[in-house]
Amino acid sequence: MANLKLSHIYKVYDNGHKAVNDFNIDIADREFIVFVGPSGCGKSTTLRMIAGLETITAGDMFIGDTLVNDMEPKDRDIAMVFQSYALYPHMTVYENMAFGLRNRKMPEDEIKQRVMKAAKMLDIEDYLERKPKEMSGGQRQRVALGRALVRDPKVFLLDEPLSNLDAKLRAAMRTEITALHKSLKTTFIYVTHDQVEAMTMGTRIVVMKLGYVQQIDTPMNLYNEPYNKFVAGFIGTPQMNFFDVKLQREGDVVTIIFSNGDTVHVPYEKVSKIHSHYLDGKTPVIFGIRPEHISLKKDGDGLKFIVTNIERLGNETIVYGKLGDHLGEFTMKDEGNNIIVKLVDRDDIEVGDVVYAEPNPNKVHFFDAETEITLMNKIPPFNTLEARAAGDGRMELLDSSVGVPPAFAEALKGAPVFSLNVPPQAIVPGDDFHLPVARIEKADDKRLAYLKYGDGYIFALVGDEVAEGDDYGFSLLNEKVNVLVEGAEVLTTIDDEVSMTGRFSKKDAKENGERVLHFFYNIGDYTLEALPEQGYKINSIDGDSCYKNTYRYALDRNCIRFVDSGEAGLDAKVLKLHDYGNIRFAEVEADGQSFLIRVDPDFAAEKVRLAFDSKDVSVYSTKIDMKIC
Repeated sequence: MANLKLSHIYKVYDNGHKAVNDFNIDIADREFIVFVGPSGCGKSTTLRMIAGLETITAGDMFIGDTLVNDMEPKDRDIAMVFQSYALYPHMTVYENMAFGLRNRKMPEDEIKQRVMKAAKMLDIEDYLERKPKEMSGGQRQRVALGRALVRDPKVFLLDEPLSNLDAKLRAAMRTEITALHKSLKTTFIYVTHDQVEAMTMGTRIVVMKLGYVQQIDTPMNLYNEPYNKFVAGFIGTPQMNFFDVKLQREGDVVTIIFSNGDTVHVPYEKVSKIHSHYLDGKTPVIFGIRPEHISLKKDGDGLKFIVTNIERLGNETIVYGKLGDHLGEFTMKDEGNNIIVKLVDRDDIEVGDVVYAEPNPNKVHFFDAETEITLMNKIPPFNTLEARAAGDGRMELLDSSVGVPPAFAEALKGAPVFSLNVPPQAIVPGDDFHLPVARIEKADDKRLAYLKYGDGYIFALVGDEVAEGDDYGFSLLNEKVNVLVEGAEVLTTIDDEVSMTGRFSKKDAKENGERVLHFFYNIGDYTLEALPEQGYKINSIDGDSCYKNTYRYALDRNCIRFVDSGEAGLDAKVLKLHDYGNIRFAEVEADGQSFLIRVDPDFAAEKVRLAFDSKDVSVYSTKIDMKIC
């Protein structure tokens, strides 16, 4: 059995079309991973790259500890089940299942043992002498599974294996494949466009759109905590309702204001992770609520709509409606005015009724109107803190008086009032500020603290030593803070990556009588020998044009070191210093490019010579937005 690792996988065709973009996942041994998404999203292409049926343009793929990018499909110890079954029509079931083993010259007695074991597991023992045309679709699919099963592979790949079956048989085969996975205790990777299959079969699901991974998570996390509107709408049947709304906070209540003037109220505590910017009653927001999370009343408050259609499914009733009380033409595309409600044990609703929808406040979703990304992240992206200049190089912030970092003061240019956007990760233990811990919740593998301030919260990531009710002392990582004046950014955060552009070259050498290639990264006059595997990878992806191309070289700022003038390095001129109080940077220029390097408090040089190791360098194509190695 084996785990898989896909690291920065791309598939780019000759015409420049990027079918798969920067795909990353670690698949544990015995997991059942499902790739799901609409047609053309890249899920089958990714599966075929895992199988070796499609070449990988860039990135690394490991099965176990083995890099398999250039390994032949037959050597990967992977078995694949196709949508079309791909059975030989002139062979019996037994011969179809034995065919691959015979090609491997396996002894007949072992072949028979494996085929009979698989046939028993799949309940097709009585069909071994039949030919595929004499069998139903479900039976043929079992044969296709059996042919993969007899190989005892490390990984099973299944490419929409149930799409040719009717609904009842698909449901039965879903159960059988899930049971097979549990019995075999091996890794399954399953591709489907059917979100019901994904939700019922996968231990984790990869949702894809237009070649990009949208979210990787467990089925219930995708359902309850979708990362964006696409995931929210793709997962769940019927799909989530979406409405263009505005949010207005008044004390402990947030009012959802719909385009038709109706309003719904939710407690502020339920949406406290939404940034206050969205609660001003002016900013457009997308409101999402699943049909099963809406209750209906025939009178009272709520979202008023007229029933346009009803589907009675026995235990469930699906009610379709249009906001307001005017009966007009119903179209599924008009999501801003239409509503779908799923009810259980209700038969008192009729077409033409005017009813009132009441969303469950514990199940509401909100998305940014432009990016369509959720506004209710497990970890909010940032807190906005209001600050005021207090004179003598100090500022008033969170009811405390602290020093203004010189980099802040330079950017502020004397502005008396300003804002700081502070990510939870930039709040660290210290003594500058103190706030009570209202509560702590688990956010993936982190602990998110709600620090009570005024009528809201400041969100911080804390360690195990912090508990609810504590008086939490903290400071800010100033270099990770955005500074804004009247809403305009005057100082941005400093990330951990430095990027430089340069060229790529090679040199032939004879070593021990053999021709050896050496590859180099060239940034100005600095020539840095690349690791052989990196050099060959760049050459294999871009061919001989790689020696004419310009590349972006990126590395962690902390990997840059100072060297003496006699050593290989990159000469740089110091332009200015940036003092953030807790940390100091020098802005330098080298080869016409400027970037920041971290320096000691007493740094005062005008020129420096910089160096770094090729193992720390990531290479990106500047022609196509793609990480090469």
